[in-house]
Amino acid sequence: MTLPFKLRPYQQEAVDATLDHFRKSDESAVIVLPTGAGKSLVIAELARLARRKILVLTHVKELVGQNHAKYESYGLTGGIFSAGLKRKENRHQVTFASVQSVAANLEQFRDEYSLVIIDECHRVSGEETSQYQRIIELLRQQNDSLKVLGLTATPYRLAMGWIYRYHYRGFVRGSGEDQARPFQHCIYELPLSYMINRGYLTKPELVNAAVAQYDFSALTQDSFGEYAEKDVNQLLSKHKRVTRAIIEQVVEMAAERKGVMIFAATVEHAREVTGYLPEHETALVTGATDLKDRDLLIQRFKQRQLKYLVNVSVLTTGFDAPHVDLIAILRPTQSVSLYQQMVGRGLRLDEGKQDCLVIDYAGNHVNLHHPEVGEPKPNPDSEPVQVFCPGCGFANIFWGKTDSDGRVIEHYGRRCQGLLEPADGDGARAQQCDYRFRFKECPHCGGENDIAARNCGHCQQAIIDPDDQLRDALKLKDAMVIRCAGISLSAEGSRLRLTYHGEDGEELKESFDFTKPAQRTVFNKLFGRRVANGQAPKTFSRADEVLEMQALLRAPDFVIARKHKHYWQVQERVFDYQGQYRKANEA
Repeated sequence: MTLPFKLRPYQQEAVDATLDHFRKSDESAVIVLPTGAGKSLVIAELARLARRKILVLTHVKELVGQNHAKYESYGLTGGIFSAGLKRKENRHQVTFASVQSVAANLEQFRDEYSLVIIDECHRVSGEETSQYQRIIELLRQQNDSLKVLGLTATPYRLAMGWIYRYHYRGFVRGSGEDQARPFQHCIYELPLSYMINRGYLTKPELVNAAVAQYDFSALTQDSFGEYAEKDVNQLLSKHKRVTRAIIEQVVEMAAERKGVMIFAATVEHAREVTGYLPEHETALVTGATDLKDRDLLIQRFKQRQLKYLVNVSVLTTGFDAPHVDLIAILRPTQSVSLYQQMVGRGLRLDEGKQDCLVIDYAGNHVNLHHPEVGEPKPNPDSEPVQVFCPGCGFANIFWGKTDSDGRVIEHYGRRCQGLLEPADGDGARAQQCDYRFRFKECPHCGGENDIAARNCGHCQQAIIDPDDQLRDALKLKDAMVIRCAGISLSAEGSRLRLTYHGEDGEELKESFDFTKPAQRTVFNKLFGRRVANGQAPKTFSRADEVLEMQALLRAPDFVIARKHKHYWQVQERVFDYQGQYRKANEA
């Protein structure tokens, strides 16, 4: 048959990668393509090639309709099962459906499906009770070799991290080793820069917000790097002049622009922003906007009857208005994925469109072209850094800090993310490199574990919780606990002396005699293994060797000592602490 579309090379590669993966495995897979890369064409081609029943799921009726239309453009007929589109068809070989409608009518999907395709699959959670997981579980009951394929531009959820575990380029995602993820493999990925450099997407012009910026740095982030709405509203209410100045600049810069999208921080903020814009040219869309009103407003914006579209977290995915050529970001985020989603709304090609202005008024400092690190930023001045594994040589990307020459001086990675192919090569799964930059040592077998581990992964014995150690020590009259702010070293012959400095001026001391193998081994396990944050582990044989490298030695977060006659004897050194007690200099 003559196909209506010729797939771009990368779209064909994505299709081929899917066929290749599912010929060899039933494990779930993800394709990562930037916004505007034409995921619906990839879906249409896979649906065309399928010989058995498949179900294409997504979360909004607009995407259900778009994906269905692309498939039918091949001259094929597919069904739509979506309450929002007022159609409930489930007897075709290929059904395009909204997840909400299928979840509400599970009894109508007891046929044997060979493949489920999930568009915008970053919305799939790992929870078994979620709508997506309930549908997949039902279909697996009819076919235990059901294939599950997800497509997304942003394979990352703030509450979870990466939505898959293994990447086809040979690495593992994330540090939470026991955390379930909804997908196993990323089988194809294309960076945003590839699309822009080859002219598949409009070039973003990043403009410095010279007039004014919000400073969200004083707000407390949650564990996912985001901010409480109440705190944001409180801060923004004190900066109404800033908001007015920002919108005045947006209007000024939009004079020659066709479509402007403004991403506000909260609903209250969005209403304020809307109040400063030309009323007859502006629409406000929030999660509370009536669906009919929302559809009408978006339609008027797409038809260019409206110039400004203000929204709060509702138009980052599944929204297609190619004429958008100015993006104003007024909300804070630590997620590269979310930032890319917002900017991506303005990168689609359109006739006469030369570029898309992107203005960040929230001080996010996100590198649009940099990959997602996969963990919330540990602090505002962190940046993505490359850290080579001393074990396998894999180039990890972690949050960290660099000096003026670009050298990594600190990083927050925990375990190497490299994948090692099995030695026997008989089809066994590749294993994650077991090298750990940060680790908790098992007191029973000496094995290294993740710093959050409760039980040893080697001997299965319980590992003492650092909080319990500190709490127990603080109860004792003959114990001292210091928050360690640094260490200093000196040597007398073969003996190395360490002084631990508490943040309030306290000191604890201990020494290691390097002529004694047992003491040398203890020192190397404690400090040699952690040289340069674990990037350059050393096995020291002499005290003077340690002095030469003392600048690269890591200090513990806490030191616990017990009174022994007339001096304090160090008993525990707590590294990489993440519990409830404050560490040095965090007041």
